Amino acid sequence: MIIGSAGHIDHGKTALVKALTGIDADRLKEEKARGITIDLGYAYTLLPNGDVLGFVDVPGHEKFIHNMLAGAIGIDFVLLVVAADDGPMPQTREHLHILDLLDLKRGVVALTKVDRVSESRLAEAKAEISALLAGTSLEGCDIYPVSALIGTGIAELRERLETEAQAQQRCSASGHFRLAVDRCFTLSGIGTVVTGTVFSGSVTVGEKLILSPANIPVRVRSIHAQDRPAEMGLAGQRCALNLVGSGFDKEAVTRGDWVLAEPLHVPVTRFDARLRVLMSEDKPLRHWTPVHIHVGTVDIIGRISVLEGDEIAPGAEALVQLVLGKPIGALHGDHFIVRDQSATRTLGGGRVLDSFPPARGRRTPARIAQLRALETSALADALQVILQANANGVDLHRFALNCNLRVDEVSVILASLPMRIVQEGEVSIGFLPAAWETLKKRLLDTLAAEHARMPDMLGVDRERLRRMTAPTLLRSAFLALTDELLVAGELKASGLWLHLPGHRITLLAHEQALWLKVRPLLEASLYQPPRVRDIANSLKVEESVVRQSLQRLARMGEVFQIAHDHFFMHEAVVELAAIARNLAEDGQLEAASFRDRIGVGRKLAVQILEFFDRVGFTRRARDNHTLRHAELLAD
Repeated sequence: MIIGSAGHIDHGKTALVKALTGIDADRLKEEKARGITIDLGYAYTLLPNGDVLGFVDVPGHEKFIHNMLAGAIGIDFVLLVVAADDGPMPQTREHLHILDLLDLKRGVVALTKVDRVSESRLAEAKAEISALLAGTSLEGCDIYPVSALIGTGIAELRERLETEAQAQQRCSASGHFRLAVDRCFTLSGIGTVVTGTVFSGSVTVGEKLILSPANIPVRVRSIHAQDRPAEMGLAGQRCALNLVGSGFDKEAVTRGDWVLAEPLHVPVTRFDARLRVLMSEDKPLRHWTPVHIHVGTVDIIGRISVLEGDEIAPGAEALVQLVLGKPIGALHGDHFIVRDQSATRTLGGGRVLDSFPPARGRRTPARIAQLRALETSALADALQVILQANANGVDLHRFALNCNLRVDEVSVILASLPMRIVQEGEVSIGFLPAAWETLKKRLLDTLAAEHARMPDMLGVDRERLRRMTAPTLLRSAFLALTDELLVAGELKASGLWLHLPGHRITLLAHEQALWLKVRPLLEASLYQPPRVRDIANSLKVEESVVRQSLQRLARMGEVFQIAHDHFFMHEAVVELAAIARNLAEDGQLEAASFRDRIGVGRKLAVQILEFFDRVGFTRRARDNHTLRHAELLAD
């Protein structure tokens, strides 16, 4: 268990931690010289059962709230320290506000310096504290009168902390590993060490991780968990990781970084969240207010975009989008605190809901419903709502990443829901069965309308049909959609054209006669057929007549119009697609290599590749669409 102290400056937090553990948590020369805590201090004490109790001692001065926040984010149990002679003071209140916003419900109050006050003053102080705690997450917690100087109450308080530690349930090791860095230093003969609280998952010696957001690969050389050498670090523990890696040293690390599993390295510049404004604020928090945002151990400038209305009244809460000044790590469930632009006052706080908000439609009713669903702890129910709101599918990889779910963990959720899943590399797109059927109907209706509008066109190429039917639908999902319709016989393919089974176009008699003369000319040089004007001159036919006939043949799927004056036979394009496929598989799909392979000029090679682009091929094989379209064309 990790215990975090809190309270006003000079109320005896560090002295109390020393009385409980025997360790002075003030480690800086300046702290010892000035007699105040400036940065986070740490202490550990062994429990009778062999476990280790960890303490995070935070500074109480208002100028060091940013340091206090870096320590408070990862604690399990609150030790709120209030001096009996002073009673609650300004930083007592602000620290309590922060603890309440972090939803820390477990804790006790240490009423210190009781050796300095009378019994009546002691009773007054207890009453003041009880009144202060009313309505907060720590309401009704026990108050322990103590004196670090003479030892009064220290044994009783320690006994309570030991009891709480033994009763605490082990943190789940689910999810990928994440450690929020709060300190970094070097040790002679050891190297660079980073310390922090493990938010999720587990780590073992020898494991490879990422320092984020800098994206520096590191390897774990050794681990100290709860101040003891260990082979593994777990969620809920304070860990010191001795890290090594190319380009990694002490200067590469800052407080606010994360050390995490590689899949979680996706820094974000905005996230959607639920934000509660403190009742103590004297005016509403308005849309686009500049603020300091504290997530994990980072302190960053940002702005608040209110998603429900234009402002949030004191004591109220609303869905917001936090727009950040630079990329950071943040995932679903992370607590955050916002302070005013000058970092002198805490405004509110809340929890991250979605680290990957959409670029558009952030205030739509459907989007608000999705965010509200993400507030529930039942992730399967949340995913169901998100699927219902997204007819064009949900990126299941991003959903799992946002919720920090490993493959086995997200598989359990996916198995519990009826879903059509389309895979594209590492990306999985999920659809509710009803939404998938709606997309099929929309595609067929779109084709029927296009046939009615252009009866002399055989059909529509796949990429154009995707843009007409569902422009935001991933190509892989659209290919899966058309594949199902083709197998079912509800859709037909003629070359690259898709059309309804009953739709046909035919040549007129004079066009058929002309085609019998043109076809041998195109077949004579499959990869470099004659231009339209050359065909017209050769056959002594008007150029416009030849072009019109070939365009009609292109609509029938007999030829393909690669460029304005270049028409290729169907079999030629099939062969060229196969060549493009082979080059793509070898990672060599470039104009020069394609030109050399087919033996034509560079201009024509570029025109052919540009044609492939227009119909949905990927010019430089950035994904598998070139290969997939080549297969469809051959079919």
